[in-house]
Amino acid sequence: MEKRRSLLRIQSFALCLTSLLTSSISVAHTRTVGQEGIASTISTLPAANTTPVPVAQPPTISSEPHGFWDRTHLTLSSGASLARAADYASTRSMQARGREEVLLPDDVVNNSAGFAALESAGTAASVGLSYWMHRTGHHKLERWISIVHIGVTGFGVARNYSLPTNRAGR
Repeated sequence: MEKRRSLLRIQSFALCLTSLLTSSISVAHTRTVGQEGIASTISTLPAANTTPVPVAQPPTISSEPHGFWDRTHLTLSSGASLARAADYASTRSMQARGREEVLLPDDVVNNSAGFAALESAGTAASVGLSYWMHRTGHHKLERWISIVHIGVTGFGVARNYSLPTNRAGR
């Protein structure tokens, strides 16, 4: 029963996180489209005065464009890789102390190569999603994806190390 509650809490947290990211992308897209609509409306208005009047540009929603592999992104990608490596080590430690992994099947977690590949795939997915956000112009979300990934993985690592040893399971 406790495993089920724990799993439900983690699933609801993941659902909330997904909803937050989806709504942020939607709001950023709406604001960008809205700004283009305002600019086109202003440019099509008839001019009553022949002297040019400077029009203030609307503020941009995303941060300045930059190269994808800049120093900040390299740091965040390295942090995601280190967090995944720490997750691998903490899960192995948790299993050695008689605890059981509740999120992944035993076939995956007990296979060292398979589990390492899964952790690597998680890092690759994070970098790929960041790259997609970079290509679509969502530079703030590009950074936040890695930041959230590091935070969630770090929480899992802390939880794994904080679980007491299960002496009855040995």
